[in-house]
Amino acid sequence: MVGYVGAVESKGWNIMKGERMSEKSDKMNRRNFLRSSLAASAGGSLAMGAGSAAGKDDSENPGHKTAPDPEEVGMPCGNIGNLKVSRLLLGGNLLTHFTHSRDLRYVYDLTAHYNTREKIMETMALAEQHGVNTLVVHNPPDIIRTLKKYRSEHGGQIQWIICPTAECKPGMKEYAQQVEKLVEGGADAIYVWGVRGDQLFRDGKMELVKEAVAIAKGAGVPSGVGAHDLRVIEACEELGAGAEFYIKTFHHHKYPTAPKKAEINGPHSEIPGYWCKDPQRTVKVMEQVDKPWIAFKVMAAGAIPPQNAFPYVVNNGADHVLAGMFDFEIAEDVKVARHAFKNANRKRPLCS
Repeated sequence: MVGYVGAVESKGWNIMKGERMSEKSDKMNRRNFLRSSLAASAGGSLAMGAGSAAGKDDSENPGHKTAPDPEEVGMPCGNIGNLKVSRLLLGGNLLTHFTHSRDLRYVYDLTAHYNTREKIMETMALAEQHGVNTLVVHNPPDIIRTLKKYRSEHGGQIQWIICPTAECKPGMKEYAQQVEKLVEGGADAIYVWGVRGDQLFRDGKMELVKEAVAIAKGAGVPSGVGAHDLRVIEACEELGAGAEFYIKTFHHHKYPTAPKKAEINGPHSEIPGYWCKDPQRTVKVMEQVDKPWIAFKVMAAGAIPPQNAFPYVVNNGADHVLAGMFDFEIAEDVKVARHAFKNANRKRPLCS
């Protein structure tokens, strides 16, 4: 660990404080990166400034990074309602510092120190440059303020699919108010939070899910339902809830810390880490659903590498892959996702 800290500090970083040793130089580098990144995403250019991990060396300007190779970026898209949505979407948990890192509590703090507001905007800019045009996130105030700042002050174009966290109670007043505020603030689509969908199914209140879907539709945006519990999706289909898309957990159990059959009780569990109780049954149920399906928790919170996770979910029916990514992971994850969709071998047709 001492050697690693020393190596990091030798590059101008103070790992204990989560900031560069040279504050002035850091601010200039970040400002230049953000300005060039956001200008590129707003204007359609792929030009990238210093600080990007993607791109190739410019022989006429040694040490400078040029735009990513067009053959290595870009992402196929599908349609969800009136939205054109990239097949790979940027997940919001790392941006809100919720890492699903089991009982490794320091990882939450480490993520919070790394993903500052400025870094979050850099991450979104980099995602856009690589063709990832949509973010999925819930609605804590800090991230909503950052999203608005990214759009209003820096010209960011990334779309927002947001799940309100307001309770769904009879009358739906609080939920409706939150949806209205989110849409007025710029949300491009709304879906019922997976945690909330699971809870309402468990409590026998699926009619409230149907009402939530209708509220978002009434606000003029695509409306979906999220779930960890597959029975939520089945109940929505049986009830005719009207969801225009689903966001459902999906990953296999072939990883070292995967749960044993005897350990699987509820629809998901943090320890042992799993969020898709029955992947085989999920495949069969979703084959009967002709609506866009965004698969999330595809890497079981980091336990499955994307090179294995992405092809699995694509080949088994997902229309879109939602992945939490740090900025330094985006370029490689885009390559993996593009390859997975280009070479897909699937039974379920694309529904978006």
